Amino acid sequence: MNKTQNPKTTPLQALQAKLEQNNFTLGVIGLGYVGLPLSLTFLRKECKVMGFDLDQTKITKIEQGTSYIKHIPSDELLSFVQEKQFSAHSDFNKLSIPDALLICVPTPLTKNREPDLSYIESTAKAIAKVLRPGQIIILESTTYPGTTVEALQPILEESGLKAGIDFGLAFSPEREDPGNPNFSTATIPKVVGGIEPVSSTLACKVYETAMEQVIPVSSTQAAEMTKLLENIFRSVNIALVNELKVLCLRMNIDIFEVVKAAATKPFGYMPFYPGPGLGGHCIPIDPFYLTSKAREYDISTRFIELAGEVNSNMPYFVVQRVMEALNEHGKSLKGAKIFILGIAYKKDVDDDRESPSYKLIELLTAKGAEIIYNDPYIPRLVRNRKYDFGLSSTPITKESLNTADCLLVATDHQVYDYKFILEHSKLLIDTRNVCNGMEAAEGKVWLA
Repeated sequence: MNKTQNPKTTPLQALQAKLEQNNFTLGVIGLGYVGLPLSLTFLRKECKVMGFDLDQTKITKIEQGTSYIKHIPSDELLSFVQEKQFSAHSDFNKLSIPDALLICVPTPLTKNREPDLSYIESTAKAIAKVLRPGQIIILESTTYPGTTVEALQPILEESGLKAGIDFGLAFSPEREDPGNPNFSTATIPKVVGGIEPVSSTLACKVYETAMEQVIPVSSTQAAEMTKLLENIFRSVNIALVNELKVLCLRMNIDIFEVVKAAATKPFGYMPFYPGPGLGGHCIPIDPFYLTSKAREYDISTRFIELAGEVNSNMPYFVVQRVMEALNEHGKSLKGAKIFILGIAYKKDVDDDRESPSYKLIELLTAKGAEIIYNDPYIPRLVRNRKYDFGLSSTPITKESLNTADCLLVATDHQVYDYKFILEHSKLLIDTRNVCNGMEAAEGKVWLA
């Protein structure tokens, strides 16, 4: 009789044996910008993966071997589907099949900037209905310290099973940077914290299957706080350089030149760059998960909130610069045709989550401007949780550039021919320093 057949073997011991032999099935809940790359990382290590999502469009595309994320190759995805190594499901009753379940669902904020755990809670309820002994549940969605044990664990234990005894429970923050050629999901170190030592060990073994480096920490709370610290660090420093940008414009100093010069210091400095506002699924949202939790402990996280205020005000500052530039050209913002370049929150990706471009469109439209846009990676603006503009990408031509009263560069995609764009634009608002070194008529380029 082998170890897995020993009647004295506990469910978690049996799971550990499966993990050590790489003989387990992985389930990934949420097949978006985190879940799909994560699935592919495990597939490349010959793991069997079951993906779960409520969006039937995603399920259909995966079944057809068609990628809906720019940096995920369709041919590789198709090969895993054809080999029956990867399957996608909208039937959450099948969550009992995988041995390890990774939760990669959204964690947005409410209108009052309070944590919205509805996606985590609904996922936990779906798991609890079919949860069996010998599974491990790992939350990857960014949230406040304490979520795993305070919100997720009680719902899962409604199944009648006990975390740490019948099933494992851990937290491991996602660390994705779409478009970064230097790091992939597999090469980014993975922080892992379990609710107790057995869960931590099991979770580490899951990730060691596919990740080059796994970093265990003492608890789920420590792992949850790690993710928040990373993004708060970025939020605060971006706010600092955004504030300095406003000052430098008043002082007629090129902030990008200053940042570049400061970056030559080989110690004690890390460059951050200004922009039209924060975007992406992490930095605009994650810090407020901590500020909300801190209030429970009578702590005011003023530094974090101030950074959020500065960054949130940047789209308003950009719109003010558009108004000033148009006025200098004898044109009112009301009735002006504004051509926005870039909807994605960062260059060379197709990810538009929390993009400042949406706020810019909202503000400019509210002031009576007519908006057109171009983004080679986002052909249509589909309805999201906040906005529904119903616009489609306008091709960049001499005519489309000439007919616009103002061109606003919001995202600095490398595929754009900025020399051509500048040559055929009447007025260009540059939030990304793309016109640096280019010759232009006086007053034609405004930094914002």
